[in-house]
Amino acid sequence: MTTTTTVMKTKESVITTLLAILLSSLNYSAGQLSADVVNVNQLVIIANNPGPVISKDIYGHFSEHLGTCIYGGIWVGTGSKIPNTYGIRNDVLFALREIKVPNLRWPGGCFADTYHWRDGIGPQSRRASIVNIHWGGVTEDNSFGTHEFMKLTELLGCDAYINGNLGSGTVQEMAEWVEYLTSDSDSPVTRLRKENGKETPWKVRYWAIGNENWGCGGNMTDQYYAGIMRQYSTYLNNYGGNNLYKVACGPYGDKFEWTETLMKDQSTRNMFQGLSIHYYSVVDGWDVKGSATKFDEREWFETFRLNYDIDRIIKGHKDIMDRYDPAKTKGLVVDEWGNWFIVEPGTNPGFLYQQNTLRDAITAAIHLNIFNQHADRVKVANLAQMVNVLQAVILTKDDKMVLTPTYHVFKMFREHQEARLLRTDLRCEDYRYGNSKIPAISASASVNREGVILVTLANLNPSKDIVLTIPVIGASVKSVTGQVLTSDQMNAHNTFEKPEVIKPAVFKSFRVKDGTITVTMPSKSVVALEIK
Repeated sequence: MTTTTTVMKTKESVITTLLAILLSSLNYSAGQLSADVVNVNQLVIIANNPGPVISKDIYGHFSEHLGTCIYGGIWVGTGSKIPNTYGIRNDVLFALREIKVPNLRWPGGCFADTYHWRDGIGPQSRRASIVNIHWGGVTEDNSFGTHEFMKLTELLGCDAYINGNLGSGTVQEMAEWVEYLTSDSDSPVTRLRKENGKETPWKVRYWAIGNENWGCGGNMTDQYYAGIMRQYSTYLNNYGGNNLYKVACGPYGDKFEWTETLMKDQSTRNMFQGLSIHYYSVVDGWDVKGSATKFDEREWFETFRLNYDIDRIIKGHKDIMDRYDPAKTKGLVVDEWGNWFIVEPGTNPGFLYQQNTLRDAITAAIHLNIFNQHADRVKVANLAQMVNVLQAVILTKDDKMVLTPTYHVFKMFREHQEARLLRTDLRCEDYRYGNSKIPAISASASVNREGVILVTLANLNPSKDIVLTIPVIGASVKSVTGQVLTSDQMNAHNTFEKPEVIKPAVFKSFRVKDGTITVTMPSKSVVALEIK
């Protein structure tokens, strides 16, 4: 063990001890609430010892060629009557800028391992069409390709996260896509880019080497994938000042043995910078799936129980990664997450179009709070998906657009990006349903460069307001402002006819005394507090 590591561990031990003493003074025992404060809900924030930076890329999004996510949702073409910029919908573009989208994953998903990038470049009239075999069997004209996607990222001011085709493609195909995008050398591939209107290369940091290669990306074993990933990675080069952050395909959920295979061998581990995992909350299983809007409290509770499981899953993968990579040089990339329900009645089953309710907003809050808490290892995450698919932040229909409750959570949480995680200790009551229970409150806190603290909270209980005390240790509380997202109905959602049924409101149900904030959180709500 190095001297630096020893000092760091000693410092951490001292901080932990001080925190334990502090919690004891607040009537806490080491492992549980003492009997006389069993009904107290408290979030202790240690403000003067900030932890790791919360990567902005935890707040990333995902846009797959699936249903109307791309065509109709983002891309309408330059000839459309819908106001657009270079064929990209203005209303969607402006809304996405408001939530500070940090990175956007494309073109899939399962679609990525059937996508051949050369079909989507050059004059529109000459582009080859493709049948989307995974999602609805529709024929696409490839009018939205590499140049259009890169223009979208430029207009959003975000990083491109491109998923390469390892499943049905070739090493040469993926290597030349990297060269086409990022090389400033003179070669047939870069001359082709220039012929298509882009003289200078782009910067493309994030690059996935395949998607779900244990399933739709080739039904590979972990050992087989590890070998082929090493081959592909060898030929994905850094050009000029562009340094690739290569993301290896990881497992679904808690299939920890896949992560073990990729991490245990140093020569394999050296071939990537990030390891992806996917996880969806699917009530009652893949063959049943509940409705996005018609559900009872059992389904409400079960959704959140499944949401919380991402914490256990991340911890399991972190334990393996920490064993082989204690310096935390490899990032965990949760590049598909969210709720998955049955499609809305009357829509194409292969388009995965679902509504978005207050339940989804709380789901987003739970996940983002958990990602924040694991900022030491989780470096990228991508909500599935951006527009019109699964837990979307935006829904469109012809020239209409609606912002979902999930969108509003991303806006309420956006100032966590690049802030430093604050150590917190949450002790709260349980939310019980039947014989099961989960914590009633989800929370995280961060501090930005200006010293402003953001605390994000969710009350999962659908029928009970909760009083939460927040002692802030190590910083003065001069002013507090807040926002709240809630409704009288669990299934409240926005429609094209009524687009503002649920949206954030000013939150004032708190008081401040002697450095402690006492908050009354409405039932089924998301709350964001800004402390100066």
